[in-house]
Amino acid sequence: MNVIDRDGPIPVYKQIASVIREKITRGDLKPGEAVPSEAELSLQYGIARATARRVARELREQGLVYTVQGGGTFVGEPGVPPPTDQTPVYRRIAAEIIDLIKRGDIPPNRAIPSEKKLMEKHGVAKATARQAVAYLREQGWVFTVPYRGTYVTQPENWPRTEGSGDDRS
Repeated sequence: MNVIDRDGPIPVYKQIASVIREKITRGDLKPGEAVPSEAELSLQYGIARATARRVARELREQGLVYTVQGGGTFVGEPGVPPPTDQTPVYRRIAAEIIDLIKRGDIPPNRAIPSEKKLMEKHGVAKATARQAVAYLREQGWVFTVPYRGTYVTQPENWPRTEGSGDDRS
């Protein structure tokens, strides 16, 4: 693990950018893959979000990454397709919650984890947690009660999945 020298002459954001640049050079981060989010960098290095933002700017200025508004920062030039196995983070979070719902770990009319809990567990920004919940709502897995939370819908309202043997139309 790389140690960040908080008292040295090189700014912290430049040191972290250097760590990420090394990962890109070694091939640990491939073209089209997401670099750690601001939230992930904040948690991992104990830095402010503004500092994490400067890391991304530094890497962009070096021509190593590009940023998609609301989508993240990715290795390579704009338009480089992500690896085929890379599912957006919000979809991975949503899939985990769907699994909990299907297994009955979160029954109908019970709350799913809050945005804050999703942010903490997955090391993501509020916008990403919100996007996961919005996706679940759009799919019909959950409904939101203002100022109360987001709850699992009744099974008859769940989306039909291919090959599930479910005849609902």
